[in-house]
Amino acid sequence: MTDSVTKRVSEPALIPKTDADERAAVGFDSRTLWRITLMAMSYRGRMAIALVATVLAGISQIIIPQLLGRAIDETNQLLASAAAGTDAQSALLATAALLLGVTVLRGIITMAQNYQGEAVGHLIAHDLRVAFYTKLQSLSFSYHDHMHTGELMTRGILDIEGMRLWVHTGILRTVLLTVLIFGGAGLLVSIDLTLSFVALSFVPLVAVGSAYARLKLRALWFRLQRELGVLTRIMEENLGGTRVVRAFASHAFEMVRFDVISDRALAISYRRIALFVTSTTTMTFAFYISMGFVLWVGGERVIEGHITIGELTTFLAFMAILQQPIRQIAWMVNSIARASTCGSRLFEILDLESDIKDNPDAVPLRPSPGTLRFENVSFAYGNNPPVLSNVSFELSPGTVLGIVGPPGSGKSTLAQLIPRFYDVTGGRITIDERDIRDLTLASLRQFVSLVQQDSYLFTAGIDHNVAYSDPWADRSHIRQATQTSQLHNYVNQLPLGYGTLVGERGVSLSGGQKQRLAIARGILPGDDESARLLIFDDSTAAIDAGTEREIREGLAQLAQRSAVLIIAHRLSSLMHADEILFFESGRIVERGSHSDLLAQGGRYAELYELQTHRAGGDDS
Repeated sequence: MTDSVTKRVSEPALIPKTDADERAAVGFDSRTLWRITLMAMSYRGRMAIALVATVLAGISQIIIPQLLGRAIDETNQLLASAAAGTDAQSALLATAALLLGVTVLRGIITMAQNYQGEAVGHLIAHDLRVAFYTKLQSLSFSYHDHMHTGELMTRGILDIEGMRLWVHTGILRTVLLTVLIFGGAGLLVSIDLTLSFVALSFVPLVAVGSAYARLKLRALWFRLQRELGVLTRIMEENLGGTRVVRAFASHAFEMVRFDVISDRALAISYRRIALFVTSTTTMTFAFYISMGFVLWVGGERVIEGHITIGELTTFLAFMAILQQPIRQIAWMVNSIARASTCGSRLFEILDLESDIKDNPDAVPLRPSPGTLRFENVSFAYGNNPPVLSNVSFELSPGTVLGIVGPPGSGKSTLAQLIPRFYDVTGGRITIDERDIRDLTLASLRQFVSLVQQDSYLFTAGIDHNVAYSDPWADRSHIRQATQTSQLHNYVNQLPLGYGTLVGERGVSLSGGQKQRLAIARGILPGDDESARLLIFDDSTAAIDAGTEREIREGLAQLAQRSAVLIIAHRLSSLMHADEILFFESGRIVERGSHSDLLAQGGRYAELYELQTHRAGGDDS
């Protein structure tokens, strides 16, 4: 069984082929790094302090070998003279004091560099989180239809973290290494050209190794991020559907499913570690080989009298100081690879333009009668066959329109076109003869109240869930809405009343209670008493017929000044409507009142006969 489960989980369909993406990941995305750098530079004061501190830290490290070399030469001269002893001791104490001062100054400068670098990194992370979250709120439903939540969560957490580290481990470390290499090279060349070439001979090898490691690390990091995105998706689905998993005793399948992807991520991590360790070891080995040659060649230069022992000490001390930064080149390469990959993944979303957005000349929807009209509306999801074809109807305030039809006939799609969750592909939708695409989204969606069958509830109190559409609503308005939706009596029986916490996705409520809470949220009265459009998309499917009748009676007063559209499978939910549309394959095949449609003896009459016969003749 385990083998079959593993085979099913390991199918390529679980993770799309990403060969093209991985080839792109190998390339060096300098534009992405430049964009992150520009974000850092927007904090001019902090970055100025960090950069100046980095340069001063590099200069202070170059000064230390010079002080050591000069101290040794002065001490040798003093020891060789007749007046050794006191003068030599004084010279050593002076050098020690100077070295201590430079070291303390270097520590303070390094602290300022680290603090400001980390601060700018966290400020960038904050800006990116806000920008990413804001972008997700504005992207159209069509984007979220094909993008999984777990993948977005990975980009919003791990990718931002990878970009944050670029400031300290990328920008500042590059500046420090540049100052050390070029400043140190200038110092060493001024002492002895031949020996300086020997001392810096390992730099080309390190550069080539770093370039190779950067390419491989970036590709591996890209693959790891994709695997972690799948892991996040699996965990999110498992936790969200934990009741289904327990009900079908599928924990073994879920564990194997998680383990397979986790093992993939672990294998990639092992490859990254091996590459990183190999790269670091190679650089360190090249460094020590160079130091050995410096001792050999430098010793001969001292014997020949071309340089002094102090100058040889300067070479060795500088190489000792340069050892740690050079070994950190691998970290810097990793930072470049990670920031480049993470940045390209995150900017891919931040640069997206939503399909649904305000037109440049869009105007707010003013208080008005609010007559809704569909004019030969057609719609299709992408390149799929049309879901709606040439649909036309009119809905005025004070009237109720019912829509019924078999599953997949386009009823819910129609409801989602009205608040512009999607744009029509043919025809147009108007409110008071104004195309909804010429209205601002905020005003349109404030005017349209859509209550869907899938009642999503937040982990918050009942009052907060009801008042989600208007967080500042009065308690009296919240109570009025729950009374209309027949939820008030239930809430009053709870120990904490309206402050009772609703579990994640409303798991502590029954299906009918969740739908009644969603109805209360949709009809919550506000300060603006103007007419509006109420859409109930099969929102009473889990409510018993008696409670539904009471809700309908409670909505009667609201329906007098609002246009009401009811989508349902149960005919008792819409028999009272002024007009009923029967949909089939995205088209209106029948229309009229309940009595008219029964008289026609068509599809509606057949459905009515089927439902009333099954219910024992009760058509209430």
